[in-house]
Amino acid sequence: MSVQFGRWSFGGQPAAPGYLDKAVELLAPYGPDGGGRYAGPGVDIIYRGFHTTRESRREQQPHQLPSGAVLTWDGRLDNREELVSQLASQVTLESSDVAMAAAVYEQWGTKAFGKLIGDWALSIWEPTERALILAKDFLGARHLYYTADTEQVIWSTILDPLVLLSNRTFQLEEEYIAGWLSFFPATHLTPYVGIHAVPPSTFVRFQAGKETTSKYWDFDPHKRVRYASDQAYEEHFRTVFRESVRRRLRSDAPVLAELSGGMDSSSIVCMADRIIAQGIAETPRLDTVSYYDDSEPNWNERPYFTQIEEQRGRVGCHIDVSSKDTFHFRFANSSSAASPGAGAHDTTVEELLTCMTAQGNRIVLSGVGGDEVFGGVPTAIPELSNLLSRGRFRTLVQQLKLWALNKRSPWFHLLFDALRVFLPPSLAGAPTHMRPAPWLQSSFVKRHRTALTGYPHRISFFAFLPSFQENLSTLEGLRRQLQCAALFPGLPYENRYPCLDRDLLEFVYGIPREQLVRPGQRRSLMRRALSGIVPSAVLSRRRKAFVRRSGMKAISADWTGLEKLMQQTASVWPGIFETKAFRESLRKSRQGEEVPIVGLLRSIYLAAWLWNMPRSKPPNRRADRGIQTMQMSRLANIGER
Repeated sequence: MSVQFGRWSFGGQPAAPGYLDKAVELLAPYGPDGGGRYAGPGVDIIYRGFHTTRESRREQQPHQLPSGAVLTWDGRLDNREELVSQLASQVTLESSDVAMAAAVYEQWGTKAFGKLIGDWALSIWEPTERALILAKDFLGARHLYYTADTEQVIWSTILDPLVLLSNRTFQLEEEYIAGWLSFFPATHLTPYVGIHAVPPSTFVRFQAGKETTSKYWDFDPHKRVRYASDQAYEEHFRTVFRESVRRRLRSDAPVLAELSGGMDSSSIVCMADRIIAQGIAETPRLDTVSYYDDSEPNWNERPYFTQIEEQRGRVGCHIDVSSKDTFHFRFANSSSAASPGAGAHDTTVEELLTCMTAQGNRIVLSGVGGDEVFGGVPTAIPELSNLLSRGRFRTLVQQLKLWALNKRSPWFHLLFDALRVFLPPSLAGAPTHMRPAPWLQSSFVKRHRTALTGYPHRISFFAFLPSFQENLSTLEGLRRQLQCAALFPGLPYENRYPCLDRDLLEFVYGIPREQLVRPGQRRSLMRRALSGIVPSAVLSRRRKAFVRRSGMKAISADWTGLEKLMQQTASVWPGIFETKAFRESLRKSRQGEEVPIVGLLRSIYLAAWLWNMPRSKPPNRRADRGIQTMQMSRLANIGER
């Protein structure tokens, strides 16, 4: 995952002495493979490389196009063969991804972005038009932030340069904080008012003092995939899933795959093994890493990932989290991070990085998204809502009976739930697990109820299929999650998500809902399609349990620090937490009582992050004024930080 930074002064003023050197110093730990710079009148662009493919090691960035435009690219192109066939006179299969992206842009302009399939973020400086374009792929797995005022625009892959080198006061973005405390913030938000993130499937254009944001691609709601037999759906699924995994094995070094023993990670590893055995993968080897805790009664993963290891004839890296603090809270006197996610430290990361260093891994395959995409939650609601909206009442009655028997629930309860999705969120109400935490101040909840309840939406009865609308809403939640993923300096690595491939999602979104989930058969299509590829014991296992004890143990272990943190409530957390209720929830967790543990952990991370923030003046103590502003001072010497 390479990194980039740029500054465009509208009036042509040069950067302050030492400013760009400090930016390079902040970027260097994330891009250890060297880099380059571009300088023009009032424009400076910096690139630092992190190479994962054979082609990337030959590229030079920033990349200058024949037209004079300058493109900086962080990404992986998955449809290289298709692009070469369309632009045979300009690129070959030996061309780097940045060269291909540049050729596509020269040919089609901003319409090119929809043709670039893969994970990527790019910036394009157009000197002849005096314009800047920032864009990201449909998923938003790569980060790209920017801040603009009347004098300049500055952009970066990481937040640190935008915040630490600004020499200005930032107000914290309350909606971001609310999203962080619940189901992640909207994809255009950052923790700071005035600093924005480029949303997925979007480009932002700056020209003549104007900023415009445009969506360049989206899923086609009219696309349908219909076959006469289950076997045809299964074959198509195997084809697109196999291609998704193959695309993410493009690396000139061994790839590391997370192997939890669950269906998603196991399917990725088993399919990758087949691809490598056929000699059509670029990576020389696939390694695995598995986490386990034999002392945890609700997390017995070892028997499942062991079966995968036995099938492939190789034992992977095993990380025992029972003897470690899976969570570690950073309290006062530790260095501050630019975002709450970056400040949250998992002590198993060091062992993971040690494993990756020894094996030469730079890429990690993750099963994130599989549960949401392949029907991991056995609910009948999307299918029943589809039947309602299309007036297929005879089939609706039949399916209500089948699902009612499976769920052991009255059919009219299921019918009510299917009707409820069409109600406005204010009438439908939020499910219990999506309600705001009880320790948040009522005024804060009132201001940001939408973010605190996961940005609920109303399904339109007369628009596209309800299941398609629900798919897009679920995908947006995954995009928010990826936007908050922390980058690790020093020994960075690139996450890749086979379950979130664009072509794979187009297939899944286009097939009948009953192919994915059937009464008593969650992940029905995936199980059928991968039979004989993934061990049957893994395909037939129940859903993995959510582990709560590790968070509770962390709260007990860090209780002294938490006590000190509690004492700062009045000065550090104005307008967010009800101190008494927060203390009570911490006490209950420490004693093993039932509490919303995920929300509690996030609240602690946020509080610790706020405590560590450098402040130029005392925080605003008036709760009705919201969150205080934070001063991020220019650092005299980044290296001493």
